[in-house]
Amino acid sequence: MQDLNLAVIGNCTLGALIDRRGRYVWCCYPRLDGDPIFCNLLRDAAGDGLFDVELERLASSHQYYLGNSAILITELSDEAGATLRITDFAPRFKHYERIARPAVLMRQIEPVAGTCLVRIRTRPRFGYGSIEPSPVLGSNHLSFVSTDLAVRFTTDAPVAYLAHEVQFALQAPVHIILGPDETTAETIAVLVREYRDRTEAYWHEWCRFLSIPFEWQEAVLRAAMTLKLCSFEETGAIVSALTTSIPEAPHSGRNWDYRYCWLRDAYFVVHALNQLGATQTMEHYLRFITDVSALEPGGRLKPLYSIVPGQTPLEEQVMDGLKGYRGMGPVRIGNAAIHQAQHDCYGSVIMAAAQMFFDRRLPRPGGVELFRLLERLGTQATIVGLKPDASLWEYRGRLRVHTFSVAMCWAACSRLARIAKRLGLEERSAYWWREADRLRRAIHENAWSDSHNSFVDCFGGKDVEASLLLLHEIGFISASDPRFLGTVTAIEQHLRRGNHLYRYASEDDFGIPRTSFTVCTLWYIDALAAVGRREEGREIFEHLLSCRNHLGLLSEDIDPDTGELWGNFPQTYSMVGLIVSAMRLSKSWDEAFWRS
Repeated sequence: MQDLNLAVIGNCTLGALIDRRGRYVWCCYPRLDGDPIFCNLLRDAAGDGLFDVELERLASSHQYYLGNSAILITELSDEAGATLRITDFAPRFKHYERIARPAVLMRQIEPVAGTCLVRIRTRPRFGYGSIEPSPVLGSNHLSFVSTDLAVRFTTDAPVAYLAHEVQFALQAPVHIILGPDETTAETIAVLVREYRDRTEAYWHEWCRFLSIPFEWQEAVLRAAMTLKLCSFEETGAIVSALTTSIPEAPHSGRNWDYRYCWLRDAYFVVHALNQLGATQTMEHYLRFITDVSALEPGGRLKPLYSIVPGQTPLEEQVMDGLKGYRGMGPVRIGNAAIHQAQHDCYGSVIMAAAQMFFDRRLPRPGGVELFRLLERLGTQATIVGLKPDASLWEYRGRLRVHTFSVAMCWAACSRLARIAKRLGLEERSAYWWREADRLRRAIHENAWSDSHNSFVDCFGGKDVEASLLLLHEIGFISASDPRFLGTVTAIEQHLRRGNHLYRYASEDDFGIPRTSFTVCTLWYIDALAAVGRREEGREIFEHLLSCRNHLGLLSEDIDPDTGELWGNFPQTYSMVGLIVSAMRLSKSWDEAFWRS
């Protein structure tokens, strides 16, 4: 049975998910939002849409990353103790003062102990599982070709063994390169070893320059690398996850395509990258969000964008060739949220872009021209700020004036006021403060409930929801304010389940949520730290870390009763929240060495 005990490899062009047996079960090609040539994760069929090494009489597996890298090691042993080692990676390294990141995956299979009987299966599918391409044999490769896509497996193993899935004794290392249907001029084994060494050196150097907390270093480093792997470096976009349609809960129908860039994530992603000191990835991402902002007439933003804006249609549709995770369809591509109004995105983009005006590390700081562009977005925030929207939770069947959306429009105005002050534009600063105050007053007048002693989810509402925990985070209210303390109390009374937090507990278009939303638990942890309940926050954080899979990765949702991971994977929001919480909760390096 499929589960989310999956590894991630990639190079910021493409990414792949590999299960504990070393099977490629998901990989979109030739980029993060492409056709899943390995789609076994959503096929509900045991033997196709995958690339694997089948070991006769498999008894056990052991899987780990090679140090601080995105190079995966999978060791398989049979009942007699014979063992093989599989090394998987996507090449990424410095080349002529640029970063090489070809749409290529590399695999090395080597004997470790005893005689292993293996069968290599190369079974890609095209057209979202609907097309089973036939292999074309070459002298040292197999090609799979359709009208829209072509891939080649180049190998130093006998090609007939792969083509006919012949079992053989693994007596020497075997190398396989998966990439475009093009000739590989170099010796295959030499090329794989060289690219592996250079890829390992790249990741080690990248990690060396990260700022990390004293505690939970392994967790933060793995989260940081995973966040990096969810970026499409060519444009700077960062996807919300590498998958589509992993259900948020069993048989819930909450199956969505997350292989796109949501603007609501912008501020939180930039904040995490800033905390890490990953300034180049942060710059690329800021470039992407400013580019899409410049493309929109009148500054009206969509909630999400393709990783190459305007190129990939985002209209939502169901793909019948895939039955879904554990058979729990539907499998959707595209996302109907593209047509929704989500007013929080204005605040998220402007808060993220504000980094460019205040961070002296950045070689191209923000100036008046960028400020004028952001003012277009701010103007939209003032127009729509008090109008109904679908909220960041993307309700499909209702529109309300959601408190968090208004608060983020307030944040857009308040940041513009600060940026204008920074640029010496006093009149513009005063204007944006007036607009911010207007929205602030509206929230206090319409979103506060005396009976709940809490802010509520929407104007005139009666429920709480988890994004209200961010009112302190965005600077709307101080952590010591009785109104924020009351909101935290109300949220934990209504949304906390053990050590997990639901995003909301009221019924939506698909019923009442049955799993906790991982980043909401992390927001709750941050709120506890802010209000002086730090030790309690640390305890919940430790529990959340124990819910990661065997390689330290998190999905979107967690079953609070079983701890099982659900939802799209790996989830950018979850990894970002983990990084930020660890930074806030960890003892400082000074405390660790001199004050303990």
